[in-house]
Amino acid sequence: MADTATDTFTQDAQLDHLAINAIRFLAIDAVEKAQSGHPGMPMGTAPMAHTLWSRHLKHNPADPHWPNRDRFVLSAGHGSMLLYALLHLTGYDLSMDEIKNFRQWGSQTPGHPENFETVGVETTTGPLGQGFGNAVGMAIAERRLAAEFNRPDYPIIDHYTYGICSDGDLMEGVSQEAASLAGHLGLGKLIFFYDANEITIDGRTDIAFTEDVAKRFRAYGWHVETVEDEKDLDALDAAVTAGQEVTDRPTLIVTYTTIGYGSPNKADSSAAHGAPLGGDEVEKTREALGWEYPPFHVPDEVYRYTQQALERGAAAQSAWNDLLEGYSEAYPDEAQKLERWLSGDLPLGWDADLPTFEPGTSMATRKASGATINALAPSVENLFGGSADLAGSNKTTMEDFDDFQRDTPHGNNVHFGVREHGMAAICNGIALHGGLRPFCATFLIFTDYLRPSLRLAALMGLPVTYVCTHDSVGLGEDGPTHQPVEHYAALRAIPNLTFIRPADGTETAHAWRVALEHKDGPVVLSLTRQGLPEQDRSGSEGDLSNGAYILSDSDGTPDLILIASGSEVQLAVQAAETLAADDVNVRVVSMPSWELFEAQPDVYKEKVLPPDVTARVAVESGVTLGWERYTAPHGAIVGLNRFGASAPGGEVMDKLGFNVDNVVEHCRQVLGQ
Repeated sequence: MADTATDTFTQDAQLDHLAINAIRFLAIDAVEKAQSGHPGMPMGTAPMAHTLWSRHLKHNPADPHWPNRDRFVLSAGHGSMLLYALLHLTGYDLSMDEIKNFRQWGSQTPGHPENFETVGVETTTGPLGQGFGNAVGMAIAERRLAAEFNRPDYPIIDHYTYGICSDGDLMEGVSQEAASLAGHLGLGKLIFFYDANEITIDGRTDIAFTEDVAKRFRAYGWHVETVEDEKDLDALDAAVTAGQEVTDRPTLIVTYTTIGYGSPNKADSSAAHGAPLGGDEVEKTREALGWEYPPFHVPDEVYRYTQQALERGAAAQSAWNDLLEGYSEAYPDEAQKLERWLSGDLPLGWDADLPTFEPGTSMATRKASGATINALAPSVENLFGGSADLAGSNKTTMEDFDDFQRDTPHGNNVHFGVREHGMAAICNGIALHGGLRPFCATFLIFTDYLRPSLRLAALMGLPVTYVCTHDSVGLGEDGPTHQPVEHYAALRAIPNLTFIRPADGTETAHAWRVALEHKDGPVVLSLTRQGLPEQDRSGSEGDLSNGAYILSDSDGTPDLILIASGSEVQLAVQAAETLAADDVNVRVVSMPSWELFEAQPDVYKEKVLPPDVTARVAVESGVTLGWERYTAPHGAIVGLNRFGASAPGGEVMDKLGFNVDNVVEHCRQVLGQ
């Protein structure tokens, strides 16, 4: 694409200069008007961004969702006005009014890029390092889809993932985790500019960051280019071309820039980072850079120049459409599958082989999850993911599929290594790219290590499934460092996240059905290490998809409702049997997911939890925070407001009160017996 783009792009140094300054001053003026934002990074990186977008980036502003477009990720999301300026100037549907409305309520130009607010933004960035991990995920998705669908003479999936990262991005651990895996996998279509301006909020980077980044990335297995002069567009161009020619390694282009370039008094200092330049300094910068135009004015010749992207994009997409037409004739089955994968739709009958589990048997829900994954994988062929070095414990290996590695890009099993945070950021990128249904796995306790990426998945509405095993103090001997206590509440607190804690194999299989049908947010499956009895559902009403349902009921109006999730459902069932011997009518409600239950109609919720039955006891082996919504004002909660202990799992559960006698005692207290 580089040669084609260069051939069709009029190389005019004066217009390049004007376009670069247009980017700078759109950023300066928007930040000044908002009296909020980060002008320095766009001012320094405008040359590299303009060079990439004008000479290399394959995209069509008229169709931002064209599947074979190059992806561009601004990992340094605080420099959002750089991206908004590029989108506006190249012809995306982002008006000057929106540029003027930067960081204001309801605008399409929020303080940090949000893919759900602004057309052309590939991912939501701002928390440093996240975009870097997302870009690695996008490059992984491109490679996997290319391996699946490309045929001789039909490179139907063939694009680059480009990005700009900052000093701050590369200080963050998540970027280092992702970079290490990218180097291991040899992702040759991943190219990042590193904006080495050597300034952070607190001052120069040498107060905390003195490593040789180029050597570090070479050690990761990356190809590294260096551009000493940010103003040398030909050198920037050549560095990208060199990166494209290295097909077996990702590329980092270390570019030494000046933050706040052109500002006489604030350039090359932290004063240009995160605050408006100020009226006087803006005028001095205009004078220094020879920009004679008023705020928010872009010369017509700049628009004519930058909006050549529309013509190039239309031509590139038209050529791809012709290629797709030929591909569809030559490989009709593959074309239909490609369309389905890219749409996110599941194949007909995909869940026909969901496993079933017999009452009276016992199985850990992590094992039931593994059985479900392997039952679904042959039908849901784009189920793609793996574990952070815990595949054997998480039971996530798809047995009939190869590993996704440098030499086996057709594989579906991903080995993320001990990189929980990077794993989650990468899965976000895979989901954002489209075409695959990503999942990742670790122990539930280690959601602490990946929470920022999980939160962004929820913010962006990404359908990533998290397989989180060893979900309670019931895991036993590993002790309190590995035993989740506060995690159920912490995960339920994230908006747009669905947390599911199945009680047995049947609920686990149904949880996977919910997860794969869910398209607008992450799903966390909370699974046990210890075996759980398969419940008898002969008298149940509803199922896991309702979030909560009546698992068993007495003949008459219930005197008390026992509510439980996960491994504690068996205690509720046993406690109900004990109370029934004393003529207490007990309803047992399995509540694997608050979020799914709250989405039900009121009539259903009131059927499961009748408002006039106020004697209620909730049982769950985690902090009690939140359960009062279902038990107040007269109920009780059997929970765990302390850390666990190291001992065999059954003993830990018993010692901490998760036994039938304690549950029954709480029920009698609520009933006043």
